Amino acid sequence: MSTNALPAAIGRGSRSIWSDRWRVLKKHRPAMLSLGLLVLLAVFCFSAPIYAAWMGLDPNGTDLLARFNPPSEINILGTDEIGRDVLLRLMYGGQISLSVGLLATAFGCIIGVTIGVLAGYLGGRADSFLMRTTDCMIALPLVPLLVILAAIDLAKLGLPPEVVQSPTVSFWRIVIIISLVDWTTIARVVRAGTLTVVHQDYVLAARVSGGGPPYNIGIHVLPNVATPIIVAATLTIGRVILLESTLSFLGVGVMPPTPTWGNMLNNAQELASTAPMLAVYPGLLIFLTVIAFNFLGDGLRVAFDPRSQQR
Repeated sequence: MSTNALPAAIGRGSRSIWSDRWRVLKKHRPAMLSLGLLVLLAVFCFSAPIYAAWMGLDPNGTDLLARFNPPSEINILGTDEIGRDVLLRLMYGGQISLSVGLLATAFGCIIGVTIGVLAGYLGGRADSFLMRTTDCMIALPLVPLLVILAAIDLAKLGLPPEVVQSPTVSFWRIVIIISLVDWTTIARVVRAGTLTVVHQDYVLAARVSGGGPPYNIGIHVLPNVATPIIVAATLTIGRVILLESTLSFLGVGVMPPTPTWGNMLNNAQELASTAPMLAVYPGLLIFLTVIAFNFLGDGLRVAFDPRSQQR
């Protein structure tokens, strides 16, 4: 085979592998239903500005004369305890919840992949130190730790009050807090994959040929551990959304009046007897989103794992 034909053959093989994975994933009905549901949820949430402009509504606009209004042509799901449109707040709240889930998972993946790859590739004392650090993080109670970190007063750290109370700062604060804590699963998965790859002949040959750690990790290790990273990240997104909802429900997440599904649940907990649907709507959306990401992650695991396909 000529040198020009070799890259083309590799490209065709790669496309064949991905097409095989997609074919297996399409046969996993729960995963495909979940993927469709997640697409619909994303369209529903991120079309909020269009819906608000069309209906002439403000998600934070209050009207005490319109408290607990029933569903109507203008307020399709009615209004809440201070006259705000419930449907529009669910749409904007979904933007925050989904964005936190995706961004915190992405940043957590960067931390987890870095620690896992270095631990598996370097081995020895570096591996022991990094994995003991990971074990210490796993041993800490996750939700209480997040509550403590989220309750830190940024104003006492020297930030201006207007910055501390900014919705943007509140959003990124939650993203950073969750990503700094919830990376341990990905780190352990990546380390296990790296330990398998570094002992392969082609990696050993690259080392003997003078390839340094950055080259070997970037060219040989990361592409071969991409599959478990994708699966673990998909499963992590649902957990992160649940963590953000928990923090917002406890009052230490994204600060009102910015809506999230979690703080909408928090606002509705005292109204369970008079307006139960105010708690049902965000709770149902949280449930559907988390379960959809879990089913999608399970489908990706089956599609990417040859042993699962054989079973």
